[in-house]
Amino acid sequence: MELTLKQKTAFGIGAVGKDMVYALSASYVMYYYQDVLGLSASFVGVVLMAARFFDAFNDPFMGVLVAKTRTRWGRFRPWIFSGTLLNALVLYALFAAPVLDEAALMVYFSVVYILWGITYTMMDIPYWSMIPAVTRTPKDRENLSMVGRTCAGVGSALIAMFTMLLVGALGGDSERAGFRWVALIVAAIFAVTELVCCISMKETTPSEMKTATVKEMFSALFRNDQAMVVVGSIVLINSALYLTSNFIIYFFKYDLGGAGWKATYTLFSTVGGAAQILGMMVLYPLLRKKLSSTQVFQLSLVLALCGYGTLLVFCLTGLSHSLALLCIPGVVVFACNGMLTVLTTLFLSNSVDYGQLKTGRREESVIFSMQTFVVKLASGVAALAASICLNLCHLSNDTAETAAAAAASGSSLLGLRMTMAGIPIIGLLIAVLVFRKKFILTEEKVQEITEQIKGKENYR
Repeated sequence: MELTLKQKTAFGIGAVGKDMVYALSASYVMYYYQDVLGLSASFVGVVLMAARFFDAFNDPFMGVLVAKTRTRWGRFRPWIFSGTLLNALVLYALFAAPVLDEAALMVYFSVVYILWGITYTMMDIPYWSMIPAVTRTPKDRENLSMVGRTCAGVGSALIAMFTMLLVGALGGDSERAGFRWVALIVAAIFAVTELVCCISMKETTPSEMKTATVKEMFSALFRNDQAMVVVGSIVLINSALYLTSNFIIYFFKYDLGGAGWKATYTLFSTVGGAAQILGMMVLYPLLRKKLSSTQVFQLSLVLALCGYGTLLVFCLTGLSHSLALLCIPGVVVFACNGMLTVLTTLFLSNSVDYGQLKTGRREESVIFSMQTFVVKLASGVAALAASICLNLCHLSNDTAETAAAAAASGSSLLGLRMTMAGIPIIGLLIAVLVFRKKFILTEEKVQEITEQIKGKENYR
């Protein structure tokens, strides 16, 4: 029995809510605790990066718990539902910090952010691991994976488009109050979307979920050179995007400045978010009619590099103070990222077949568990790099009181611009070079691998 439109829609709705939560944390937790509440940028960056090392052990452990679960509602839905409720509560707590002294706030942030990561993992791993249990054919699995990743991109784009608009509208002059309201709204949407997903997605296929230790997770990756190329590309691409998303709000506040900076930031984010959705849902299907998946991937990387290069030129020449001009590279970068998000998921799926042919072991659950981890790792790397730059640019502590000094300092603004546009160029250049030199899974190669696997199975 093929998946119904209702099931695909419900799964996609779940992805939208899930990634709204993740995007809010990944893009705004640094700004909230550093700029709004006044904690040291270096401290916030260290906590965000340390949480990623914790995830390296927490994610496989969560996989073991899910694999051992047996309930009348199935293996995955109880974890998705309970993890969602807990994560929604912790998300609200993360952006509704009480008034505390600096030391107490440091402890509060460290504890709550770690809890947020744990509870998010509780629902994220079973959400993606559920795919084999609700599908019967490889085609259905690929289609459902693409629906999930595309809708996840929509969720991220919605956060980019509306967060600061709602912070200003609901909080007035108090960003602290605005973020609290936004977190409450996103948490409520999250709970509703996952409830819809849990009600509609019922396990139809008995699924033996293979679990992996940290050692097995990394050894499986190292045995599969194509999976390593894809995972490395995910880290580089997402680090570039998260670094830009972390810095763009500071750029609008302290570089463009002015009383209406939130409105211009919101407009830019709306254009960028719409471009990301357009890239995934319109540009990618159109380009795939003419080009192979690897050609679209390389084209997207090159165009993203051109977008960042144009942004850097604008920043160095002062043209970045024109919102209309700034939107040009912004649209290119976000649209390309939308296409790259879809393609990295497809390539990771293909690397599973490649690994099976090469090693004789099919380790899809192990390989895909890496995707959740490396996306988190990318956000941690970007946050740490952002914190270092904010310190060097003297925007590292209670910047609301030092905005005038920062604006007057040409070196501070130059450092902000260079980090926002320059470092992503380096990361994407490495991704282009590695991908062109090491990636071999063209569509012809994938078809050849599929036929070889089928031949071996038929022979048995």
